[in-house]
Amino acid sequence: MDGLTKRDLEAKGEPGAESDPGLGSSAFVATVFAKAPIGQRFKDISYFREALGLTSNPKNLTHRLLSLDKEDENEEDGRSLSRQVLKVYFSIEAPSPSLTELRRHPKLRQSERDLDCQISIQRADSWRKERKLAVFDMDSTLIQQEVIDELARVIGVEKEVSAITERAMNGELDFTASLKARVALLKGVPGGDVWDRLKSDVITFTPGARDLCAILKHMGYKMAVLSGGFLPLAEWVKDQLELDYAYANQLVMDPETSLLTGETTGPIVDATRKAELLVEIAQKEGIPLRLTMAIGDGANDLLMMRKAGLGVAFNAKAKVKEEAPTKLTTTTLVDVLYILGYTEKEQIELLNLSKKARDFKANTQHETGLA
Repeated sequence: MDGLTKRDLEAKGEPGAESDPGLGSSAFVATVFAKAPIGQRFKDISYFREALGLTSNPKNLTHRLLSLDKEDENEEDGRSLSRQVLKVYFSIEAPSPSLTELRRHPKLRQSERDLDCQISIQRADSWRKERKLAVFDMDSTLIQQEVIDELARVIGVEKEVSAITERAMNGELDFTASLKARVALLKGVPGGDVWDRLKSDVITFTPGARDLCAILKHMGYKMAVLSGGFLPLAEWVKDQLELDYAYANQLVMDPETSLLTGETTGPIVDATRKAELLVEIAQKEGIPLRLTMAIGDGANDLLMMRKAGLGVAFNAKAKVKEEAPTKLTTTTLVDVLYILGYTEKEQIELLNLSKKARDFKANTQHETGLA
């Protein structure tokens, strides 16, 4: 097969801890998303120290440009400014701050606001590109809608349901109690064809969701959707994105009227259950938790983000951004690959390889009559 394989990408080597584990436990890697003029500043040791609020100059500072020089048009004044994604390796002399202290340092938060950039910090461990399990929230993560709000729209109670949803996702309300309150408002929704209508006319996948999942699948990941939404849509998303697992809540439908009763059945998939499912799937697949990744946007995703080796708050609510291990506010889920350490060129190579693999599989199935 032409192009780079995963082994090729790993063999290329990079500066810093991932190619030289000798930097030790005080070694970190910062992924900086910024406009080009700002991004260049982070190459300066003094500037980098100031931006992160470090008490002494970082050691072994090396950087690598992950993004191509692709320009985005500035609609306000017509100027073209290119976004840069920099990977900056650094180590800190003892006593080294904890990863949580680095991520939550007030100076770093202030720098992000002042410079309109994002800084994601991880330990520069040797397994950063070796993750094997990715679990995703569904609503407003893999898809762009909140399904319960769309169901409510069918019978005209979307305002009431949306208000509860917003508060629940911000962590202002207990998720289980809020779910019961919202589901109760769904009583009378026709449960027969409503799912088909949502799939065909309403639900849209988040930009980059298909490509990210295709790339991760090509790299050998196991993947799951763990949703506080509902199973008919979660199973469909699983099939569409070729995931391995789908867990969500199950609504009760009256068998005589085919209307939703306003109740659920079975265990509620809340924050605790999502974290438990992450552990269960990892154990079943024989994957250490340090090699897992959890991506979501709501307060009920925080526990699984913290449990996973890498937790990413994607286009998340304000409170979730503050508490999540890593945050990413962007237009495409594919940008998660930057946090994993892949350059844009490598991402393109991987996407091309994944498409070739899918085409080969489809052709093989067609030829053998399995399609």
